[in-house]
Amino acid sequence: MRLGVTFQDRLWGWAGTVAVVLVAAFARLWELGRPAELVFDETYYVKEGWSLASLGYEAAWPENPNPAFESGDVSSYLTGEAEYVVHPPVGKWMIALGMRLAGGATEPWQWRVASAVIGILAVLLLVRIARRLFASSALGVLAGLLFAVDGEAIVHSRTGLLDQFLMFWVLVAFGCLVMDREWGRRRLAERVAHLVDAGSGIGLYGPRTGFRWWRLAAVVSLGLACGVKWSALWFVVAFGLLTIFWDLGARRALGIRRWWEDGVLSDVVPTVAIMVPTLVVVYVATWTGWFANRMSYMRDWAAANGHDAPGWWPGWADGVWQSGRSLWQYHHQMWDFHTNLDSEHNYAAHPLGWIVQSRPTSFFWERFSPGEGPCPAGVTHDCATAVTSLGNPIIWWLGAVALLVSLVLGVMLRDWRASGPLAAVAAGWLPWFLYSWPVAEFLGGVSRTIFTFYTIVFAPFLVLAIVHVVAALLDLTEDDPPARRAVGWVTGAVAVVIVGVSVLFYPIWTAMPVPYDYWHSLMWLPSWI
Repeated sequence: MRLGVTFQDRLWGWAGTVAVVLVAAFARLWELGRPAELVFDETYYVKEGWSLASLGYEAAWPENPNPAFESGDVSSYLTGEAEYVVHPPVGKWMIALGMRLAGGATEPWQWRVASAVIGILAVLLLVRIARRLFASSALGVLAGLLFAVDGEAIVHSRTGLLDQFLMFWVLVAFGCLVMDREWGRRRLAERVAHLVDAGSGIGLYGPRTGFRWWRLAAVVSLGLACGVKWSALWFVVAFGLLTIFWDLGARRALGIRRWWEDGVLSDVVPTVAIMVPTLVVVYVATWTGWFANRMSYMRDWAAANGHDAPGWWPGWADGVWQSGRSLWQYHHQMWDFHTNLDSEHNYAAHPLGWIVQSRPTSFFWERFSPGEGPCPAGVTHDCATAVTSLGNPIIWWLGAVALLVSLVLGVMLRDWRASGPLAAVAAGWLPWFLYSWPVAEFLGGVSRTIFTFYTIVFAPFLVLAIVHVVAALLDLTEDDPPARRAVGWVTGAVAVVIVGVSVLFYPIWTAMPVPYDYWHSLMWLPSWI
């Protein structure tokens, strides 16, 4: 209710948002085509996206296709031969859409423009979400600024990888749930007020809130997130529990005597009944292109292997059965791949160190002697170009502390604002311990090869945890103007330092040619090399 009441708040709400989005746009779009070659896993997703855009299915490519692709020969895929891919198609379709709208795939910036646009939109979304979450336009702008200048966010916005799109749909889902919470509590309060005004009282059970359109939108977004990567399933669980927890809290706050039982009947059961089928339908719908194209990988596996429909299945729908059975078998192969991925990699990182970015992922690195490549003639030092998926160290180190502080504040002050960021960080981070040593071995599985760059999916929520601590400090000092001003000044000073650090690190996030000694000076920890 306080949002937009004062001129200052309206100024932050519009001018501040525009300023932050412009910063994000510059950091993501400037010389987007550098480096002019496929970096890291772009070698998979860019080419798969282009063949999707061209043929409707992920085509196989000839041996060593990258030099030809990078030089402009983007049609050397093997027509008629599908490629085995291990991730659902949504992220690759988004990359493909970006290339189509940009006019093709012959220029490196065209491979990455979809990631850049999504990265800018994510900053805008985070501003508006934080504004709602903390009832402050200024804090919304602060959240957007921190995410706009973070290294993980910048690097993923300038490379054609899937995790950027996973982050986006998870963030959209969370924003919808924040709106659902606000709408649901208002609707519930209004209906309780009508009961009280009518003289009937609240009673043992409260009123129903009606259909939750924002919640449906959140589920659709989560279905699309699952259509990018399966790891989104952890967010389905976390956000499902989160929205139920928020609903139970609302019924308890309104004085409904059997709030737990009422919440289960009125909120939990309908939520599960709507979320699960909708999620399945949306996810299956993301495979529409696979169903539509008979050349897709394993599209006719069931027919070729004699898996006919059972006798009770209607004959006119045999094709549906066989295509569905083929997709199921394909998913079984994908599951085996992901659960048994155990190959040596120099930049594999245990999730324990993710939160402090102890072992960032190097997407690209080259060293040149004076006069070679981008290294100017006449200089006496070597040059280096790098794309290092390393978050702004100040943001991530503060974020590690902020998560603990936010948890304490959330419990001690019963501050619901802590629950969302904490749930999202838990969903994006903790499950990976199940696939890492020694937990995986203890559970009888295989330690997977995993990387720090996966943290992009919960990077916006780490920022929200930092901003939550600031919001809580402002609330606690509301009756003490000098202390409140001190919180503001310290927050502003830290933000300036963070921006300054991002300026220093920006070259090694974007493959700018710099002196080798400059690059080396930014390797603050030995594990960063």
